[in-house]
Amino acid sequence: MRVGVRRHMLSLPMAIGRRRVSAFADQARSVIGGLSALERRLHRFLVAELTRAGEPLTPDAVAEALDLSREDVVRMLDALGARKALIARNADGAVTWAYPVTVTPTAHHLRFRSGERLYAA
Repeated sequence: MRVGVRRHMLSLPMAIGRRRVSAFADQARSVIGGLSALERRLHRFLVAELTRAGEPLTPDAVAEALDLSREDVVRMLDALGARKALIARNADGAVTWAYPVTVTPTAHHLRFRSGERLYAA
């Protein structure tokens, strides 16, 4: 296992790497496992659409695309945002980050086979 520290990649002993991966997987299962089916659908949509659009997604655009009310979308975005591990929004309330991608520039550049370019959250 390798871990990035600034601009360098360091190798970790396998025992430490396995523990870190296991702990991360447990944390991810607890966050995702606590979501309703509709919240999981919303999160999957956000990841896919941020990747495709490459720009923040407004609650109105999300509501229209998913055929939901704006109020339901805002309520679910608030719930996802409260988990501090799944999404982030800008000052206007538009989604800019849905784990694992973000439209906000970071040092972690992604390029997909389909040609989209984005940043890792």
